[in-house]
Amino acid sequence: MNIKIDALIHALSQQFKTHIISTDFQTISLQGGTVGNVYLVTGNAETMDGYKLPYHIVLENQKKWDRYGDPGSWRREYDLYASDLGATFSDALRWPTCYYAEMNAEEDEFQLWLEYIDGVSGLDLTGDMYEHAALELGRYQGKLYAEQPAVLQSLTNLSPADLMKNTYLHYRSWPVVYDYIRSEDCAFPQHARQMLIDIDEHSDEIFARIEKLPLVLCHRDFWVTNLIYSEDKIALIDWDTSGWGYLGEDLASLIADEADIHHMIEYYQRCVPAYYKGFSEYANVPPIAEHCVHEMILLAFGYRLVEWYLHTEDDEEKTMHVDTLQKIYEMKSIPV
Repeated sequence: MNIKIDALIHALSQQFKTHIISTDFQTISLQGGTVGNVYLVTGNAETMDGYKLPYHIVLENQKKWDRYGDPGSWRREYDLYASDLGATFSDALRWPTCYYAEMNAEEDEFQLWLEYIDGVSGLDLTGDMYEHAALELGRYQGKLYAEQPAVLQSLTNLSPADLMKNTYLHYRSWPVVYDYIRSEDCAFPQHARQMLIDIDEHSDEIFARIEKLPLVLCHRDFWVTNLIYSEDKIALIDWDTSGWGYLGEDLASLIADEADIHHMIEYYQRCVPAYYKGFSEYANVPPIAEHCVHEMILLAFGYRLVEWYLHTEDDEEKTMHVDTLQKIYEMKSIPV
């Protein structure tokens, strides 16, 4: 990774709120792929007074790429950090502080120097942490929905409200998954397959109900790997898919995206009421019986689970995808 030392020194000066004159550094890859990379950068920064300050900071390097139905997503985090959205967060739920952002328009890429937050994430999150995350998400979305701060009107690069619908329709039109669940060779249980077929047959009616729900600012990738739980507070990373969505849409990701299968139903039972409770502290909500979270889970992840099943050779992963769809089926009859 090519580190721009001037950018690092500027970011560290912002982090420590003092003038940094030099620094050493080491990098560790945190995540990444062909379009974006994230690194943990560590070292010792030197002040004008000669003090050595050990540091941890995160560097995100993002190149332009095209996401289906959402062409502006590649630069969305840069645009959001450049806006006043950060002022809308609470101490209980926020994003990492950005110390320095740089856009290279000629190369269609940007860099963000971000706060490093050490905490619990992924499948290490407990049920209490899931529930707390749902509560704070509800509070955040409810507060924005009720107060409608001016910054919401100034955000020009957000994913559209119909992104979930369009993504579902895109999957449904794909013969690889559509035909598979209707074939004699399908390895998914008949009742799970029928659940997906029923969603297809009633999708117009389901979307009509969803579109009557409050329209809120959604993260749209609100799954366990993007949640960092530290000191009873939640930091939320990876905002590149965020945009307008419907009440409860983010819960679909929290509950079903690479889920903790053994506790999936329990988390569903706990998170939906917690989320509604948080939202209702600021705004009126429809009756919880009309929450549509189960339908959103199926619309967002039903065909994706089939795709993941078909595109892995690993037997354990195949079993996991079948089991996840089974848990979603069982969820259908669970009251919350």
